[in-house]
Amino acid sequence: MKQKILGSIIIIAVLTFLSLSNYNLIYGKLEIENRQVEELIQTEEENQAEWKEFLPHSNNQGGSGEGDTADGTNISLHALSAALIDGVSGRVLYDKNGNDVLPMASTTKIMTCIIALENSQLDEIVTISRYASTMPDVQLTIREGEQYKLEDLLYSLMLESHNDVAVAIAEHVGGSVEGFAKMMNDKAKELGCENTNFVTPNGLDADGHSTTAVELARIASYAIKNKEFIKITNTATRQFSELNNRRSFSVTNKDKFLYMYDGAIGVKTGFTGKAGYCFVGAVVKDNKTLVTAVLASGWPPNRNFKWSDTSKLMDFGVKNFSTKTIFDGISHLKTIMVVNGIEKVTGTYVEGHLELLVNENDVIEYSFDIPETLVAPVQKGNPIGYMNIRINGDICASYPIKISKSIDKIDWNYCLDKVLKMYFLQP
Repeated sequence: MKQKILGSIIIIAVLTFLSLSNYNLIYGKLEIENRQVEELIQTEEENQAEWKEFLPHSNNQGGSGEGDTADGTNISLHALSAALIDGVSGRVLYDKNGNDVLPMASTTKIMTCIIALENSQLDEIVTISRYASTMPDVQLTIREGEQYKLEDLLYSLMLESHNDVAVAIAEHVGGSVEGFAKMMNDKAKELGCENTNFVTPNGLDADGHSTTAVELARIASYAIKNKEFIKITNTATRQFSELNNRRSFSVTNKDKFLYMYDGAIGVKTGFTGKAGYCFVGAVVKDNKTLVTAVLASGWPPNRNFKWSDTSKLMDFGVKNFSTKTIFDGISHLKTIMVVNGIEKVTGTYVEGHLELLVNENDVIEYSFDIPETLVAPVQKGNPIGYMNIRINGDICASYPIKISKSIDKIDWNYCLDKVLKMYFLQP
């Protein structure tokens, strides 16, 4: 045993002596390798002086992104607050005071409906409470103790906006109006709505019950992705009966926009004395999904302002925006030096695909947050930075920049192997 240990020590001593005696030779080789790597990276960066060559639609087009519309003009609207968004990405395409906090009236019921759809079954039986039966107009005139299928009540909710039905649904799904309001607010936060607060399930005026046009449109863009929601809101009429006494009802869709605008798919009207006339609309046309919200779009007798405001917003979206591929991945982004690695460099790449509604004046910019060097070990597929895509200065998407190749750190075994090959395997 002692002899083996002694032999190992002698070998290490000899190799160390040889390495030290040839230090200049080894150091010189490393310097040459490092210089070659640096030249490689510099040449690559010169050939890729502008990241734009990797990217579709990267020729940033004129305009500052400022102004109310693509050409800097203003859409004349009656509404105090309005928003037009891309229903797929959620990007705001136009707004007028779109972040002002205002009451929303019965457009509230968009959230009421989607919460019920996501947290219950359509064939559940709803028993009417005394409190629900006392809600003011607009009413279905449900009575305490009556029972209805939840599905039927959802049609009553969305087609004719019945306030008593909204409370009955809330009590059934959330246990109470307060419990249901918490579910609504939790969902709003999940959707990124920081300035929305629900107090009631029907939208009757209440302190603190408010939203913004942008956030209301965002909630609607989420709701219309639900097939059952679309089925309900696009139904013209629905007949149903109370389950015990068999009182019969027929409800008719009050959303005239469905019949006024080509491609319209909903979604909800609203009015209170405090909120004025409100409407949330959605259109699917020419490979675009557009969602609008108008708040305080006049007061009586101007009930038609909401339709004209919504039509103007939709016209602007249809005429001025088209779907473009903004990003479709980068197989090789940049070569990066790896310090203390058994290999000197690794490549980087970015995965992803992005299509957005854009117009000719949108300024699209790409930026890369990526280190100059890495320290070994590095693992293939690990993120080391981010690529950000901005439209008119606002970040609309971020994608991780990943490592193309795993590289181990230089260790004792690696050094020993290199020395052995240097002195015993050279010709």
